[in-house]
Amino acid sequence: MSEKPLSDDVLRAVEATLFAAEEPLSAEAIATHLGAEDVRPVLRELQEFYEGRGIRLVEIGRRWQFQTAPDLAHLLRKEKAQIRTLSRAATEVLAIIAYHEPVSRAEVESIRGVQTAKGTLDVLMEAGWVRVAGRREVPGRPVIYATTPDFLQHFGLKSRRELPGLDELKAAGLLDPVEDAYDALMGDTGSDAEGNASEGGEERQNSVTSNDTDSSSRVSKLENPEQSA
Repeated sequence: MSEKPLSDDVLRAVEATLFAAEEPLSAEAIATHLGAEDVRPVLRELQEFYEGRGIRLVEIGRRWQFQTAPDLAHLLRKEKAQIRTLSRAATEVLAIIAYHEPVSRAEVESIRGVQTAKGTLDVLMEAGWVRVAGRREVPGRPVIYATTPDFLQHFGLKSRRELPGLDELKAAGLLDPVEDAYDALMGDTGSDAEGNASEGGEERQNSVTSNDTDSSSRVSKLENPEQSA
């Protein structure tokens, strides 16, 4: 890191604010609290300073917090971690919300092809991974759901852009039933065009697509939802 002294008033104030915070803070919230214009350069300097130390400054979901270094976890673990297991249905619902948010319960059911019990959504909300994001401005104004910053933190994601592609999830054996249902849903709108293209007896198969640009991005750990971050 550069030799800029750590006694700098703003740098020390940002460091103290993050250390005392009960939850992760955005750069804007820190700046507002301290009456500063932009603290991002300071955050980057602090992040570089703590790299390789026992604690790290990390940014998850555009919010900053101190965390213990992952390689020291075995020294800090006093009790056996409680394993939280998600059902297959809850895993599918969580994946659909993550890729297509904000979505209503009816939209989740359309993609899955089966009804979704309210208890499944309750489990995800109790875990802190899903939240009510408002209501869809259509007749009936259904409730819509989205993921939370805790979801990103638990699965080690900076943003939803790090979610894996659907092909990766299918290869992991997670989304086969969801993909089949989505294929059928998309096939209703594309069947006419596909029929015209199938002259000569050639059979074609629809590919799964997503209208959410984040859905085509990379990575998550959804295949291991029981592991704690």
